[in-house]
Amino acid sequence: MSEIKTINADEAYQMVQENKCNLIDIRELNELELTGKVEGANHIPMGNLETLLDPNSDVFKNGQIDIDKEVVLFCAGGVRSEMSVKSLTEKGFKNISHIEGGFGSISNSSFKIV
Repeated sequence: MSEIKTINADEAYQMVQENKCNLIDIRELNELELTGKVEGANHIPMGNLETLLDPNSDVFKNGQIDIDKEVVLFCAGGVRSEMSVKSLTEKGFKNISHIEGGFGSISNSSFKIV
């Protein structure tokens, strides 16, 4: 079994500042509407991840996601993003991680919530 790469919110923030990752919020739209969204994060709900994170999908073709950068997922608390990293890794996806504590830890970090 592949190891699930977990990073903290501060590590993710540093990666974003250095333009080294694709930050993806996998929460549902109603969650974003209730709590706000992370400035600069892409929103791809968990149910659409496997389809949209295919290198042949439009999100890669139109440059929304850079295939050469690490994909960093987060959800509300970290459980869904951890499961998603595990699933995508088992399907052969590489260079992917998730933020421990999800949006809860992000909202207590340097990330800007809009």
